Amino acid sequence: MDLHAGLATAAGTALAAVTAPGLPGRTRAAAALAVLAAGGCGAYDDVFGASDPRRGFRAHLSALRQREVTSGAVKLFGIGAAGLAAGALLKERPSDRLLAGVVIAGSAHLVNLLDVRPGRADGSVLAIGAPGLLRRGPAGPLSAAPMGAVAAVLGDDLGERTMIGDAGAHALGAALGLAIATSNGRRGLAAHAAGLIAAAAAGDRVSPAAAAI
Repeated sequence: MDLHAGLATAAGTALAAVTAPGLPGRTRAAAALAVLAAGGCGAYDDVFGASDPRRGFRAHLSALRQREVTSGAVKLFGIGAAGLAAGALLKERPSDRLLAGVVIAGSAHLVNLLDVRPGRADGSVLAIGAPGLLRRGPAGPLSAAPMGAVAAVLGDDLGERTMIGDAGAHALGAALGLAIATSNGRRGLAAHAAGLIAAAAAGDRVSPAAAAI
């Protein structure tokens, strides 16, 4: 089974988001930055972290304390930095920028947590993105971009002919995070950020639960 669908999904999501009509220039820049960085960091882990049994933030941070930079640490800091940079493009106030960055990076991580069996990440993207289609402004096209990419690969993913891998999962999640960030004020951002942080902290329970569905 190959991972080419992951790169195609990341590229397709970024292209759809950047070329969507009616988006402000800063939103387009944030979309390109967040989605491509998330996909790139995920692809790095797909290639160099495939044989590494360590999972979770604690394991990778522990390795860093031993002066070992794992592919998981590259994802953690790379996607986090890209999320913060994208948040800075989307929001004006420093606190809102921080919260938006957490939402973007946290959403990327969440979709990857759910990518435990064929179709699980795809289904989560469709479920999380659907409400955004009803919102006005940038949230609509930014939600549609990852959902369209999922529609293109869902059949092959469910049929186990390909995998979206970390590259696809992180890119799709980052795009959803952008949609959420653009459509929420401070309270909404804080609520989403808190939920995503909680999901990340409970990652060792979230992934098995998704696999059992």
